[in-house]
Amino acid sequence: MSGTVVVGVDGSSSSLEAVDIAAQEAKLRGGSLRVVHAFVWPMMKVPLGPSAVGPPEGGLRSVAHRTAEEAAARAKNSQPTVEVTHAVIVGEPLSVLTTESRDAELVVVGTRGLGGFTGLLVGSVAVYLTAHAECPVLVTRGRKHPTGPVLLGVDGSEVGDAAVGWAFEEASLRGAELVALHNWNAWTGPVAAGPSVQVPTYYDVDLYRAEEESVLATALAGWRERYPDVEVTPRLVQEYTRQALIAASEESQLLVVGARGRGGFTGLLLGSVSQAVLHHADCPVAVVRADREHRHAPSSHRGRLTDG
Repeated sequence: MSGTVVVGVDGSSSSLEAVDIAAQEAKLRGGSLRVVHAFVWPMMKVPLGPSAVGPPEGGLRSVAHRTAEEAAARAKNSQPTVEVTHAVIVGEPLSVLTTESRDAELVVVGTRGLGGFTGLLVGSVAVYLTAHAECPVLVTRGRKHPTGPVLLGVDGSEVGDAAVGWAFEEASLRGAELVALHNWNAWTGPVAAGPSVQVPTYYDVDLYRAEEESVLATALAGWRERYPDVEVTPRLVQEYTRQALIAASEESQLLVVGARGRGGFTGLLLGSVSQAVLHHADCPVAVVRADREHRHAPSSHRGRLTDG
């Protein structure tokens, strides 16, 4: 394995934390790290160079380059054996990072960057990328140095299988236990018609629980054979998925979920569970979309200033 990990930086503390995690991920994979800063100001038609009365190293262009260079230096300092490059690319972050994801093994971003509105739990860039990127996206959040197992949300769907495989791989790379959590409850099936009326469709609770145990076991079976080094703890819980995952994230170093799973509405790119954990998990969250869900975003780089 020798892919490229891409990290988006803007100089914020959140993006610098993302640099640390991205550098670690690159080392684990035996790959390289690409530090990317999206330089939006040329699109605004504003002066980019230094002021006539200011220092020669001033100006928005210089700030952009320093942002990328300092982030790359931080990454190299934390992981000296990792090959680190940096780029300043003209464009807004959503388009730039989505395009970068086409050739990346993983994209890492902070929860919120500069310009984020106070009170927002997760920024628009992070949410957009988890729904549109063409590779897994890791969003840094929660504790700065989380420990514990890799936590996986299992829904038993075909599209969720990509997340299962990625979580096994991540647990193997980290030498960590994998906790695979799957929920069951009497309200999971279809609901009866009627305004604000929910009627459980399963009356044989023991039978339903056994069926969901089988769903969990089946989802893990093939991957367990492929990753015999990973210690797996299946966990069947009787509560709503998002609450269970958020609670379990307090003891985890990473939470892995699929973008959309069983019960998701056709056309939605990011499910309610994925969105909930992005906003409330107590550890970094990786969102993994199935290959067949990958879509070519209409975005493109408008221009490249430099690669370092």
